[in-house]
Amino acid sequence: MIRALIKAIEQLGDPRVRQPLWISLGLTLACYIALVLGLWFGLGSITVVDSPWLDTVIDVVGGGAAVVVALIFFPAVVTVFVSLFLERIADAVERRHYPNLPPAREVPLLEGLGGALSFAAVSVLLNIVALPFYIFLSVLSPVIYVVLNGYLLGREYHELVAARRLDRHSLTAERRTHRTQIFVAGAVIAGLMLVPFLNLLVPVLATAFMVHVVQTLRGRPASA
Repeated sequence: MIRALIKAIEQLGDPRVRQPLWISLGLTLACYIALVLGLWFGLGSITVVDSPWLDTVIDVVGGGAAVVVALIFFPAVVTVFVSLFLERIADAVERRHYPNLPPAREVPLLEGLGGALSFAAVSVLLNIVALPFYIFLSVLSPVIYVVLNGYLLGREYHELVAARRLDRHSLTAERRTHRTQIFVAGAVIAGLMLVPFLNLLVPVLATAFMVHVVQTLRGRPASA
């Protein structure tokens, strides 16, 4: 896993990755700002008490809560972007590190986008259910976040990458056979989403990382 992550990070400077990286960075940053502002103004529009100064304090606290809540829903939203440049990132990684692979099936944009939207809906729902645990078990909230989103992200990124070379039956069989490794890979991705600034690179970085993970599961070592 560590080697796969290092190789994914190293490829961020690849000219073939640079354009989708900047596009992803812009979309991800805009998305996070929109999430924070939307939640902040939504919470600020609610008058909790009659005292203006106390209500101001509550608004400020609500702003901090908006940042945290936006981070919780961050994986669901940014993963939708992956379908926009999945082919370019995966193809760049395979050409550099796995040049002997035959051409992959090009996943139709609507197919990839539909799967990403389905994932986003499930992710939002499960994270809403988990909100009380995030609040009342705040000391353990990073662990809960990584475990829950690690499972979701591992499954989703594996499916996005594996669907390029496997049919549905084979993809499901591979996921069941390597469920532990796929979960660990997802946990790594979820952990990266908790790191400020680095989390803005996650859509591209996670895609490249999962390509290496998938090829490793199939017994194909990287050539460089």
